[in-house]
Amino acid sequence: MLKLVSGGSGQDWACSVAEAGLGSEGAAFEAARPGDLGEPSCGGPGWGCAGTPDSALAVGMLQAGAAGSACGRQDAEELGEPVGGAEERPARLPPPPALRLLNRKPQGGSEEIKTSENDSQRGRLRRGPRAAPPASGMGDYGGQPERSAPHSPGDPAGARAAAVNGLLHNGFHQLPVQQPRFFNRGPVGGGDPAPPRLLLQPELQPQPQPPPAQHDSPAKKCRLRRRMDSGKKNRPPFPWFGMDIGGTLVKLVYFEPKDITAEEEQEEVENLKSIRKYLTSNTAYGKTGIRDVHLELKNLTMCGRKGNLHFIRFPSSAMHTFIQMGSEKNFSSLHTTLCATGGGAFKFEEDFRMIANLQLHKLDELDCLIQGLLYVDSVGFNGNPECYYFENPTNPELCQKKPYCLDNPYPMLLVNMGSGVSILAVYSKDNYKRVTGTSLGGGTFLGLCCLLTGCETFEEALEMAAKGDSTNVDKLVKDIYGGDYERFGLQGSAVASSFGNMMSKEKRDSISKEDLARATLVTITNNIGSIARMCALNENIDRVVFAGNFLRINMVSMKLLAYAMDFWSKGQLKALFLEHEGYFGAVGALLELFKMTDDQ
Repeated sequence: MLKLVSGGSGQDWACSVAEAGLGSEGAAFEAARPGDLGEPSCGGPGWGCAGTPDSALAVGMLQAGAAGSACGRQDAEELGEPVGGAEERPARLPPPPALRLLNRKPQGGSEEIKTSENDSQRGRLRRGPRAAPPASGMGDYGGQPERSAPHSPGDPAGARAAAVNGLLHNGFHQLPVQQPRFFNRGPVGGGDPAPPRLLLQPELQPQPQPPPAQHDSPAKKCRLRRRMDSGKKNRPPFPWFGMDIGGTLVKLVYFEPKDITAEEEQEEVENLKSIRKYLTSNTAYGKTGIRDVHLELKNLTMCGRKGNLHFIRFPSSAMHTFIQMGSEKNFSSLHTTLCATGGGAFKFEEDFRMIANLQLHKLDELDCLIQGLLYVDSVGFNGNPECYYFENPTNPELCQKKPYCLDNPYPMLLVNMGSGVSILAVYSKDNYKRVTGTSLGGGTFLGLCCLLTGCETFEEALEMAAKGDSTNVDKLVKDIYGGDYERFGLQGSAVASSFGNMMSKEKRDSISKEDLARATLVTITNNIGSIARMCALNENIDRVVFAGNFLRINMVSMKLLAYAMDFWSKGQLKALFLEHEGYFGAVGALLELFKMTDDQ
């Protein structure tokens, strides 16, 4: 039995079906186009049921017209007789408009129910979404336009046109015009012919595949991947550099990643590979560039990547050659940021931009100095402490190097000896002040040595100084007193006047270049030590940390400073030294690169 209830607008309805041999799974309901099955009721749009047995075509296919303005809202009306003695059931609540029961297979494995009308209706009508609100000028019945004339169910072309019109007239959108896709249902029961093919619903139809992605060049893919990887993991793209461009030397630190995956290596651009190979496979670059292999920090983790940190230096006079090399290697194509500190970051900024198309990120040199020093001390020197001191500095026979733990460094007096000297009082990581400085530093020593001895490099000057005797050049206390100045505890070997003996022509004729180099070194070192000691007393700090490239391979100055601090303070002041002497500014610049990426 089938009961169909229609609302006043023709949009709300309910349907129930009961048939002998058909359960809920065997029921089938499809909305036919208006007028296909019987006469409409009350002038409203017609609805029909399909899927009943052939013998029940006239009885089982029931129509109920939607009530129009002439009929108003009416009660549910039962059509047809109960089948199989089933009792009459009340009408159910209206189902959603998109209700579709498409399974037509009867229970018990019987053949599929087929009718000519059913066959012509299959696949033709699909309920779409509700129509948009009616425009002005439409009819009074739910805003529906006048229906087109019905066509014969046996006319496929007419049925298709009427179905489209019926959909539009009953508040449905027309399906997009596209090539229909069919599926076949095989014969049921082993002998029946296959029923007509049914149209797949649009949501079940296979969607067209998007066109294949265009393959970009390996360089472009690598840059894109590096940018995406950097943004995802919050780190800058390779290569990672930090520079400290000083008045005498340029210090460069380079992080070499050792955890590169096979995919990264395959997609890596050629100039990035070339830069890494050039920097890590050589220990000398041209005539003046040097990589300090003995200072390399191995198996270091920086910004989530594991690798080695390399330390490279070259004279500031070769800065234009370095910039030109960056231009030739197309360094700007890597889209990396070059963080630089020191006075040269300001001096050569325009050259970097005009020649190599590189923009420098300039940083304060004292900020970078402190941050780099604290970082390197925290990671250590390949398992050993970064900081050390000299035990028994006043006894040359017992003087030896000892490690020192700088876990709690504050407060400390930091003496940075480069071309000139800056002295900082550091109270915490972010709290420090520049106490004073002196113009007599490493640049003074090298300049005077070149003038007095004809040497060309810092290494050559130190080599000469190691062989010389400064007492032939300097005037000592004993040269004045004939011995010690006991009242004030001045030993006769103390220098009373640097280069004081050069007033004598006889002395000038007897000295060597090595003596001059040694006297120059002692003069500069004593001056720095004297100023540092006075600053430590004024700031009430008992730890003095000496850093800077003036101390690189300069054992003479380090022992002399250790001796002076201990002797003049009567053991109250301790002179501390660092393995990576002059590279802390460059390390601090590299750390700022990571911080800058985090901020972005």
